[in-house]
Amino acid sequence: MKLRGKTVLEYYVGQPTTVHLMLRPRHHAQQAIVEETFHIDPPVAFSEYTDHHGNHCQRLILPTGHITVTSQVEAIVTSHHTPDVPFPQFVLIENLPNEVLHYLLPSRYCQSDLGEIYQLAIDIVEPLINGYEQVEAIRSWINTHISYEYNTTNSSTTALDTVHQRMGVCRDFTHLAIALCRALCMPARMTVGYSDKLKYVDLHAWFEVYLTDGWHTFDAVQAQTEGCRVVLGHGRDAADVAMANQFGNAELRYMQVKTELIDEDL
Repeated sequence: MKLRGKTVLEYYVGQPTTVHLMLRPRHHAQQAIVEETFHIDPPVAFSEYTDHHGNHCQRLILPTGHITVTSQVEAIVTSHHTPDVPFPQFVLIENLPNEVLHYLLPSRYCQSDLGEIYQLAIDIVEPLINGYEQVEAIRSWINTHISYEYNTTNSSTTALDTVHQRMGVCRDFTHLAIALCRALCMPARMTVGYSDKLKYVDLHAWFEVYLTDGWHTFDAVQAQTEGCRVVLGHGRDAADVAMANQFGNAELRYMQVKTELIDEDL
């Protein structure tokens, strides 16, 4: 299938401001990039770098005035499917690849080392077999027990806050899922990008967990994980995968995100 994603950001800049963006897609076996554009109007020079999670980032200085940043991607992707039985299993820590070990650790928004998080994880997954079934139980519990509500959380809301408030948006659902999985010693990471199976139109956050045959996708916002996705970035939590980080006086006055499935036969 071919999925198109587009993001438009309009800034008013009061004084020259450094901005770091993460709007260009990752390149990997699960998504073949067919076409990609990245424009700044009026034109501004920018450089690119790859962060320590492998994300493609853009670095620029916005001049004073009105600036529009537009990023669009078309990618051939596969629709999500549940793995065949027997399901992928838990990987012993001593057998984990070095590059996934940091996804076991607590992070700013995912306090997996807290006793309350650990006990909730145990209550959700017992007596299921370690691995995929436990992660699916966590995903389903969050979808059932946490209400999707706009304007109920903010950029400081943590996984533990979401446990207490029982409401939030995709980043909050994802932070809680990651914290619960890490509490059970399963590497988990946040993923952001475009998804075609949403009730709202925005960039989306979901989570991935490392099991016996690699990383697996789960989406706690959906009743069942489904649809096609284009990945823009991975990270420990939202601090690693912000769409934009700015260091100065720039006001984001308008944002538009569009996601469209343009060819189901590929």
